Amino acid sequence: MANESIEDIARKLAETVPEGLRAVREDLENNFRSVLRASLARLDLVTRDEFEVQEAVLAKTREKLERLEARLEELETG
Repeated sequence: MANESIEDIARKLAETVPEGLRAVREDLENNFRSVLRASLARLDLVTRDEFEVQEAVLAKTREKLERLEARLEELETG
């Protein structure tokens, strides 16, 4: 996840803090940011580019498998 997205989420969370707690808003925003980064770091995520590359590889593999299955069927029936 882009650093800008984490910053945006942390800011939005801090903005939801009730008026009486505005004095601690900056600390809360920093804590939100830290928790978000730590939580995301534990996830096994890939970038969009990596995902798209793997998606293309899978599509190519499926096409090849379909061709091989069709060829096998031809050989079995022929």
